[in-house]
Amino acid sequence: MNLGVDHFMKMTPENYQPGIGLRPGGERPGLEPIIMQVYKAMYESIAAHSRQGINVVVDVEHHDSYSAPRRILLTCARILRKYPVVFVGVHCPIGEIMKRRKDTWGTGYAKNGAIPESVKRWQHYVHILGIYDLEVVTSIMSSDECAHLIHQKLRDLPSQTAFQLIRDME
Repeated sequence: MNLGVDHFMKMTPENYQPGIGLRPGGERPGLEPIIMQVYKAMYESIAAHSRQGINVVVDVEHHDSYSAPRRILLTCARILRKYPVVFVGVHCPIGEIMKRRKDTWGTGYAKNGAIPESVKRWQHYVHILGIYDLEVVTSIMSSDECAHLIHQKLRDLPSQTAFQLIRDME
């Protein structure tokens, strides 16, 4: 089951967009409390699926660069306390990201040829904590290779997982 950000954004009403896809920078402080609620709901849904024995893949980014700290990742790690989690850091060089943006949405660089500030902030803030069970680089690994590594890591979970470390940070 895939319960990632794209599916939640599709379900999000227009007046709450971009929902949990809100970029770092504190640009829409009025939206931030709703974002926290949606993250909690998404992770409670992940837990509910897991309780039923359904494997879940979650393609979602976490950052705490809002107008005020929201501690979203810590909250999410607490919700999944009882469940096996492989927290994966997905990396891709910014040049490749820009190529993929152009190929997918027909847009990429700013009019002046620069990388948009929102993309730079995203690249920085989603990896600022840097605690993962596994890291993959999608510019040099196929999606099948990444999936294989994730599956292997899930079978051989370490005694101390990234989510445990994140929960213990408080």
